[in-house]
Amino acid sequence: MYTVYELKEIHGERLSLKLISGEKGLRRPIKVPEAHRPGLMLAGFIKSHAGKRIVVFGKLELEYLQDLKPEVRLERLEMLLSFPTPAVIVARGYKPPEELKQICSEKVIPLFTSPLRTMPLLNNLTILLAEAFSPQITCHGTLVEVFGVGVLIQGDSSVGKSETALGLIERGHRLIADDSVRVKKKEEKYVEGSCAPLTKHHMEIRGIGIINIAHLYGAVCVRDSKSIDIVVKLELWDDSHYYDRIGLEEKTIDILGMDLPFHLLPVKPGRDVVLLLETIALNHRLKNMGYHSALEFHNKLTETMHGRNRRKIKN
Repeated sequence: MYTVYELKEIHGERLSLKLISGEKGLRRPIKVPEAHRPGLMLAGFIKSHAGKRIVVFGKLELEYLQDLKPEVRLERLEMLLSFPTPAVIVARGYKPPEELKQICSEKVIPLFTSPLRTMPLLNNLTILLAEAFSPQITCHGTLVEVFGVGVLIQGDSSVGKSETALGLIERGHRLIADDSVRVKKKEEKYVEGSCAPLTKHHMEIRGIGIINIAHLYGAVCVRDSKSIDIVVKLELWDDSHYYDRIGLEEKTIDILGMDLPFHLLPVKPGRDVVLLLETIALNHRLKNMGYHSALEFHNKLTETMHGRNRRKIKN
């Protein structure tokens, strides 16, 4: 369960949060990845109020409260904070009203101030909370960026995932994560892979051990995260298995509800797997640009065969 304490510890510096009162309430859970301004609640309109959200006070709210009589101001704030509220933030560096400090202290609701303007503060909060609540998993594999394409290399142990990734790095491509990849769904649009802080920029190569890619090849050969655009599974060549030789069939794999292009790549001595992965990445970019090599070849072949059939009929 994500708490106010985690928000403060992880993103407090970015949001410039300063705790004013309610320190004992820092363990309050944040159940909804949203923040909002109280708006009409301060005028006494409580119908359809969305509780469980972080409340942000801006300039307009504070000026409105200032115009109210003290007893009315206290009543409206008590009404607002009678709903489950994880935390309250006062934007633009304004001093919180004494009534607000009093209620937050009584209800043990963390009260913060921030020098950020109201809308940038709300936008940052929304982005950070959405990030914290995004679905995520950890999967086995190696994630590399090849020609700008995020390639997740999977396969059984000892099939050569790390060695293949090392070959790609040698050619100037970039490592994101090796062995264990943290995968997170972003904005319901794509999935992003990253590495645990402890193993960031490191690889395990059998016979060599743990190596630091950033130190060996330079910072240009690593990055912290990358969208996963395609998944390639390496498997030892099996003569009894049929492997696609044309490429018309578009296979996909489901990761966190997103269908990603999937390629099964057989490996055996003599196959340049690094070159093949580069080709897969370039071909993926071409498809995104609207050019499908296999489909174009198929269409040309079909047209040629139809032309021959028409000539035979005429003869």
